[in-house]
Amino acid sequence: MAEVSGHTVKAFDADINNMRTLISQMGGLCESQIKASIEVLTRRDAAKAMDIIAIDERIDALEIECEKLAVQTIALRAPMAGDLREIIAVLKISSVLERVGDYAKNIAKRATVLSQNPHAQPVVIIPEMGTLVAKMLSDALDAFVARDVELAKNVVARDQVVDDYYAALFRSLLTFMMEDPAHITPSMHLLFVAKNLERIGDKATSIAEMVFFAATGEQILHRPKGDDVALAALSDRSS
Repeated sequence: MAEVSGHTVKAFDADINNMRTLISQMGGLCESQIKASIEVLTRRDAAKAMDIIAIDERIDALEIECEKLAVQTIALRAPMAGDLREIIAVLKISSVLERVGDYAKNIAKRATVLSQNPHAQPVVIIPEMGTLVAKMLSDALDAFVARDVELAKNVVARDQVVDDYYAALFRSLLTFMMEDPAHITPSMHLLFVAKNLERIGDKATSIAEMVFFAATGEQILHRPKGDDVALAALSDRSS
């Protein structure tokens, strides 16, 4: 930091703690939103889905508050090195969590549509994906709070499992639609749900990568994206 007086250090620590609190609040809302969206999807509870959609506004408001505090801290405290990396991580993580909230909201919206459609057979994989990505998000945020590099690396490694789930569901739904055209509409909605979960897994992984960078100043090596997996699955099916 540019200044090291007791007053400045104390003020900076207070700002960091406030940002961490905001991130924790956003993360908690996102985790609850993911779990609830999968529950309403499974139960086809259209009324409950609207409550989940409303939570997204609270997440958006927290992101704005976190962004303002981060920018203010950079302007007033002139942080350097590791301190600056942590604030940049906060800015990026808050943006990522806002996107996670959007994905969970999209899942809840699909639940309102699927409540009017027949139950699609491969849906059993979706709750498993939901549980996995919610845990990844929780662990990524725990890694951020604790600056736990090993936990962050573990989250990154689990992203491949999410991609494997998505590829398996993609193939199942494709077969399901080919067997009976009546299943095309609900199956497409389930595919969109799975894609949103796959993206949440990517976002949890992004948070873990930011934690690793903030703690070490280094980047984790590039990982394959879910879109690559989906395209590979489609190519396998077409060949």
